[in-house]
Amino acid sequence: MFKQIKTSEDNREVVAQLTRKLNLGKENIIARMALTHSLSTDRKLSLKDIQDSKGKEYSKSVLLGEHEDIYIGLICTHYKLYKTDKNLPKYIKMHIDDGLELLDNEINENPKFDGFDFIVNKINTSLNQL
Repeated sequence: MFKQIKTSEDNREVVAQLTRKLNLGKENIIARMALTHSLSTDRKLSLKDIQDSKGKEYSKSVLLGEHEDIYIGLICTHYKLYKTDKNLPKYIKMHIDDGLELLDNEINENPKFDGFDFIVNKINTSLNQL
């Protein structure tokens, strides 16, 4: 298993900016949101497209917290992997990087959004899709 995950160098500043802008908690909360936001797009990312690991470093416990099994389960289900697969941390890293970019683009398109507005928008969008 893995002990830490690092974002890409480009996403080091993105996670800090999103944390300040959304004001939803610490950077690891934004990283968790990025991970699940990326997974919610239902795209499969290719390991050949993995970005550098020169950015923000998170220990597994800080990144995934008490819901580690759920986050790992989401990745394993999405890619049909077993929880000990050697590529699991790479997929987690890729979805965090991807999600940070998606969130950053979304916030840039809606510069007046704060964290509350963002969450409410996501809930409304999801409800409308039902």
